[in-house]
Amino acid sequence: MILTRGQGGLFRYVLYGHAALAMAFLLLPIVFIALLSLGSSRWLAFPPPEWTLKWYQELAGDPRWAESLWLSLRLALCVTILSVLLGGAAAFALTRGRFRGRRLLKAFFVSPMIVPVVIVAIALYSFSLKLGLNGTFIGFVAGHLIIAVPFSVICVGNSLRAFDIALEQAAAICGASRLQTLRRVTIPVIAPGLMAAAIFSFLASWDEVVISIFMASPQLQTLPVRMWTSLRMDLSPVIAAVSTLLVLASMLLMLVLGLLLIRRAPK
Repeated sequence: MILTRGQGGLFRYVLYGHAALAMAFLLLPIVFIALLSLGSSRWLAFPPPEWTLKWYQELAGDPRWAESLWLSLRLALCVTILSVLLGGAAAFALTRGRFRGRRLLKAFFVSPMIVPVVIVAIALYSFSLKLGLNGTFIGFVAGHLIIAVPFSVICVGNSLRAFDIALEQAAAICGASRLQTLRRVTIPVIAPGLMAAAIFSFLASWDEVVISIFMASPQLQTLPVRMWTSLRMDLSPVIAAVSTLLVLASMLLMLVLGLLLIRRAPK
């Protein structure tokens, strides 16, 4: 039974209270982190004795954080592009192809989502040492692709399964080549799946810490690795400032995406 706003009686207020508690449970830790980044205490004391912006100034004055941020951005962008290309091609083969072992091959592609990431990291670390890729940008890309490609295979594959093949047949009847059909018919229709694959691949690379720890070097450390090192070596409010800026950046990105979806929605 569906309850409207005017129905439900007391149960309606119970639902409101439950929703408010769930929101508080999710949002209060973020609020505490933001407040800690503005405190004057050196040791993440709450409530802060005084308010200051010196931790943001210290963050801006340390070039190591900027280097880690730039590395994470470059890495995530490279992984996103390669993941969509490789995962999309694999999704096409798994969805449109008719060959033996197709299900087994699909299970292989999505297995990094099931296998514990620390096992993948150890295996990748051992393999990259033999090839001399440990501590290199190429090694980072290869490691992050392992966890990003499954998202592309799933997202693009779902879009292709929902795709009406009659559209491609109609394009072929009208004289379109396979490349023209792919570029003007198939890709525009499955664009939401490609976008979802790109978003999930970017987030998988941006947030990855276990593989990055194994692949890192003193010169190459992604932002999550830098944050992890800061938590272990020096529990400074600078880490709270970094976390707050990342939350604000995520909120801004979601706002921009929401506005774009509203503008593209049919009126």
